Amino acid sequence: MKVMAEGRCYAGPESDSKGGGDSKGGDGSRRESAGKGESGGRASRRGGQALLGGARAAGELGLRRSEFARAVQLGIVRAGPRAAGAGAGARFARAELERVRCADGFPEVLREQVQTLGAAAAAEALGIGPTRFTRLARCGHVVPVGYRINRYRAVVWLYLAAELREFAARRPELLRGGMTAADRELIADGADLRPRGWRERHVELLLRRTADPWERAAVLASVLPEEEVARSVADPAERILLAGLAPPPPYGHPRAPAAALVAARLLTAELPDEIDSYRSGLAFALSGARAQSKSTGQRGPT
Repeated sequence: MKVMAEGRCYAGPESDSKGGGDSKGGDGSRRESAGKGESGGRASRRGGQALLGGARAAGELGLRRSEFARAVQLGIVRAGPRAAGAGAGARFARAELERVRCADGFPEVLREQVQTLGAAAAAEALGIGPTRFTRLARCGHVVPVGYRINRYRAVVWLYLAAELREFAARRPELLRGGMTAADRELIADGADLRPRGWRERHVELLLRRTADPWERAAVLASVLPEEEVARSVADPAERILLAGLAPPPPYGHPRAPAAALVAARLLTAELPDEIDSYRSGLAFALSGARAQSKSTGQRGPT
């Protein structure tokens, strides 16, 4: 059993060695030093509580930056207010980190929750060949949680290991035998549901983080083509506001121009029915945002 002592969670005398990330060849030391070496590791205070940058927060939990970013994306670690200034990252309350640290099975369970696999490793984990796995992913049976762009400017999709295990237990028939009729039709049509499935998940996870209608509208507008945003939002001032509230690209989004161009296409809705769905959601969010502004006399989040 874990207990709180002076604001810190302990699981007995072995907790420091097991949960501190110092095992397996000093990996924890690498993680800690990586966190301290970034400007995002500095702590600040707001409202009387200590707020830590992402790099420092990751180190406190013994996670790599990519693992910590995944935990934030999935809502396992809740972000606090962003630091002031354009492009400033989120800050994390020390109390929130203690809450995560006090969860049963920390840190092993947390690392299992955020573990991701590429297609080859995912196929191996399911005991199937890479071709079958890619086909299952293209048909939407497994949905990516992230991506990276490799040196050949190809998209490398990432999948949650925990979801793959759940899929194998839920749909074992898809791991053996021939394709279903529906899958054969999708493959024959050249369908690839991975980008759309990732966008849906990306938007859903972002919407979970906020109840403010302006911020929710900005999330929905961020995945629409610019011309569709202009059609949906006639007021230029509102478009500027939504652009300013747009969420940053996900962790790992490339900075090199050529790779960034490939990744940018993943962030934008493509097919007409997908675009129409996000436009409808944007219209609904904007109606609530405008009503809020009318009652408060202030345009923007409150």
